[in-house]
Amino acid sequence: MSLFYQLTSLSARRQVTYRAATLAGLATNFFFGLLRAAVMVALYGARQQVSGMSLQDAITYTGLAQAMIAFLALFNWAEIIYSVQNGQVGADLLKPMSYFKFWMAQDLGRALVGLVFRGLPIMVFYALVFHITIPELPGDWLFLAASLILAWMISFAYRFVVNLAAFWVQDAIGFARLFFALSWFLSGFIMPLRLMPDWFTKICYLTPFPYMINTVVEIYLGLLSSGEILQVLLAQAIWVVILVAIGRWVLSLGVRRLVIQGG
Repeated sequence: MSLFYQLTSLSARRQVTYRAATLAGLATNFFFGLLRAAVMVALYGARQQVSGMSLQDAITYTGLAQAMIAFLALFNWAEIIYSVQNGQVGADLLKPMSYFKFWMAQDLGRALVGLVFRGLPIMVFYALVFHITIPELPGDWLFLAASLILAWMISFAYRFVVNLAAFWVQDAIGFARLFFALSWFLSGFIMPLRLMPDWFTKICYLTPFPYMINTVVEIYLGLLSSGEILQVLLAQAIWVVILVAIGRWVLSLGVRRLVIQGG
């Protein structure tokens, strides 16, 4: 556990040094956040509520989705792919920690920095520009924290599996981009799933993607009852177990292939 903490700390300190990238990311998130909020205002028109979501909730939704981009690395994360391509994977596999935990610790440091230095400023910006929804009860914040942790674990486990394609696919970067784009549409990042057709929403909930974003935001907005919150938290935990198991299995196949190829 000490080694895990040290790797997380080192990763966080490394991320903090990228100040220019952080500022550029914030500026981009602010711009597209305003654009997405304007789209919501146009879609709602004179209506005050759609599918149980008020316009205030919908605008808050766009802010939270933007705030989670860096935290969940929604657009790009190819660290394992690069390590396989440059041969670093051989040394990483020999480290005194499982390969999965090694990358998990590093991603945790990256995610925490993304949440603090990009996620929180975006929500502060939204609070200054718009009248957004803010949870009032302490219990709501506890549920939100639990859901955020599970959402990150789902996101990491999914990205880990996708990155392992580098053991078999030469253009693994393109492969990963395709699967990242898939997650944008099915997670509710592009549009709240409550505003989508029922048939599409049902398909989304057959995947882990809604539990990365849509679930977290609906808990924050207070759109779920206590019973529903417990159900979605359980679903998040189940997806974590499933994706971690898949990741470890695919990794074992990849390492076997690496050994067979002799490099």
